[in-house]
Amino acid sequence: MKKTLLACIMIILMLASACGNVEKTSNPNTSSEPKPETEESIIPKNTSEYCDTESINLDSETEKYFYGTWKVEKLLGFANSYNDASEYPTGQKFIGDKIIIEKDFFSSKGLKNYKKYQYELKNPLYQITATCYNSDSFYRYYKIDIPDLNINDEVKAIDISDPSTKMSIPVSVGFFVVNNDRLILSSEATIFELKKITD
Repeated sequence: MKKTLLACIMIILMLASACGNVEKTSNPNTSSEPKPETEESIIPKNTSEYCDTESINLDSETEKYFYGTWKVEKLLGFANSYNDASEYPTGQKFIGDKIIIEKDFFSSKGLKNYKKYQYELKNPLYQITATCYNSDSFYRYYKIDIPDLNINDEVKAIDISDPSTKMSIPVSVGFFVVNNDRLILSSEATIFELKKITD
């Protein structure tokens, strides 16, 4: 009986030690560690510190997105270098106004409350004057914080010139195209989101 009891105790000890050596595996779906894509979204894919400021013609993808009739949808904010909240506290003088951007025609006459912004051009020259490959380089160059701009977003600054003089239109209106998916109007130190209403 003592031998049987001793044998049972030995078997239990061997089983207990064997169970202790089994590695625990975690279910990947229940892991509390951050997922790799979360980490990737906060690391710039293009780590360029500066924007490329070589002036180039619009590429076909940007043209396709940029051309159309646009409505000023909402006020996004102000440049950090200069706050124009006294003039545009809620953007009320621009909201709802329209801008026409076509290959052979540009009109900002839809910005009704500002006579100096009302301009028309036949056969305007459109150029990308700067390309920023991440939100850090964009902010470093323009000192503008666009809401919902992600670290890997590419921003192109678009300049519009008179074809006869090759000079930029003499109004304080500029455009930023984000990923050929979003158009931002810059007026003085104020930025607005635009929404395309016709192609």
